[in-house]
Amino acid sequence: MSTTLFRPFERFNFSDKVCFLTGLEAGHQIQVFPEWMVAQFHLEDKALKMLDEHILTYPDIKIPVSEKALGELNKLETDVSTAFNHGYQAVKELDDLRLFQWIAKQVYGMIHHEVRAGMRQQRAAGEALNFSQGLMQKFGNLHLMLQSLVSPVEFEGVLPWKILVFPIDNPPAAFIYRDEINTLVFSLTMADFGIIACLQDNGENANYHQDVLNKVGSNTLQPIQFEELCARFFYSAYIFNRLPEYSLLSTGDMNYIDAMPLRISSRPVFDAWQAKTYGQVLETFWKPWGYVLFEIIKDPDHPMSFLLDAQGHFIVNPRPASASQHS
Repeated sequence: MSTTLFRPFERFNFSDKVCFLTGLEAGHQIQVFPEWMVAQFHLEDKALKMLDEHILTYPDIKIPVSEKALGELNKLETDVSTAFNHGYQAVKELDDLRLFQWIAKQVYGMIHHEVRAGMRQQRAAGEALNFSQGLMQKFGNLHLMLQSLVSPVEFEGVLPWKILVFPIDNPPAAFIYRDEINTLVFSLTMADFGIIACLQDNGENANYHQDVLNKVGSNTLQPIQFEELCARFFYSAYIFNRLPEYSLLSTGDMNYIDAMPLRISSRPVFDAWQAKTYGQVLETFWKPWGYVLFEIIKDPDHPMSFLLDAQGHFIVNPRPASASQHS
């Protein structure tokens, strides 16, 4: 394994002839959403709106890969698809780094596609390349970490990511995929499990929600409960106010990535939680059940919850109304 890491953001090296992962010549184009997933959940014609407002289908979103990267990505896909199709217990037992690599491949694959689209758009308008420095730093760090798939990388100290896997009482064909590239948070619902991943917060969002997570424990969640948990994480990732930094030490045969401390400032790691904004996020996540913002934040100090009751205890088998009952 080569120890040289590829840094595409230094020179905006996003040609479709250059492997998104290694920087080597790309001989293949692969789907970001793997073929097994597209086929299994009938995503061939499902639409996704990109940041530039273009509408694409899941199979349309492709990234260039080299022969070397393709081999490792295929092995990764085999490991992950096997676990996913066995269900919650197999996903729970999947190596944490392996799961991170797969999620990072998904999210960074989307980032790569969006950056290329943004570059084309700016070129067509005759504008100079202009991307947020903070975002470029986050994306570049995620890309360095993803290269653990093809290069020797060790993570020292606190892990940059936190991945949580929950058992869910899902209907058989359940499939919900979400990612938020600005905050690098991800969720996936399928089979009998759900995943929430914060890819670059050094575990701070999970710490922030530790009280709720303790109450959830190992309970099997109903879909509306998992969606509420997702909303909490997606919103807290939005109010997370640090830009994590990582030191990289290359010794010739190994790359060491070490998270720098986030708490050197006396300022809180999270901005104030705003009930109305959280309610808007929750309204989106609860769309299948038809709950609207007014209902959710009727009592702003205690927004509607299907996870915890008024005494703060976990609710076993909540009974939400269906969307038809709200219309």
